[in-house]
Amino acid sequence: MARLSEASERYDDMVHHMAMVAKMGLELSTEERALFSAAFKNAVGARRQAWRALTMLEQKERLRGETVEKSIKAYRAVIEEEIRILCHKILDLLTKGTCCSPLPYIRSPCSEVLPLATGAESKVFLHKLHGDYCRYLTEFEPGAPQGKHAQLAEDAHDSYKLASDIALNDLPPTNPVRLGLALNFSVFYYEVLNSPERACLLAKAAFDDAISAMDNLEDDEYQDSASIMQLLRDNLTLWTADMQEASDHHVN
Repeated sequence: MARLSEASERYDDMVHHMAMVAKMGLELSTEERALFSAAFKNAVGARRQAWRALTMLEQKERLRGETVEKSIKAYRAVIEEEIRILCHKILDLLTKGTCCSPLPYIRSPCSEVLPLATGAESKVFLHKLHGDYCRYLTEFEPGAPQGKHAQLAEDAHDSYKLASDIALNDLPPTNPVRLGLALNFSVFYYEVLNSPERACLLAKAAFDDAISAMDNLEDDEYQDSASIMQLLRDNLTLWTADMQEASDHHVN
């Protein structure tokens, strides 16, 4: 049913079906992990895109009057709440509510997915997911030092760091899961912690470690790794340019 939901682009249904699989108390297979991730990625991703569009529209329409601005804010709040619920749902499925959910009514008596993982790749993949959805939640929380934003950022960092420790020890540098983790962890440093230097160091290290081993890969593996490495390179180019521009502005 999850595959049918995906084929018909009914991602909320796909979330429901994969949540049921996650609650079975068995380790997810590679295929199930991919479906589990895709379900939430698409369901949340479409809403994040809508939220960003409304945020931009609100800025453009601000001068047109208070009524228009209020309508946009109200609609954006609805989408924001849907994103929060989905993010906390996957976090609860992964770890049974270790990420400070403010929505107790969405908790369910499910088996945690993360403790059932045995292989290194599975552990890295799932810890990365936990970090990703804590990171997404930081987009909607105020940045007060002692507030939810700080706690969610800490949770995201801890998950990414744990995944990174496992990946560096047990996965080859060309492994797509390890590379995907480096990509998202570096984005976390850049966007959430406002640390472009750390972001660039992490992304560059991952890219450099992988590039030297690419010749040993089969065609399929090569393509998977190369596509993520291109994203790492694109981010490095953008972030380095931004840092140079900021440095030039500071000097002037």
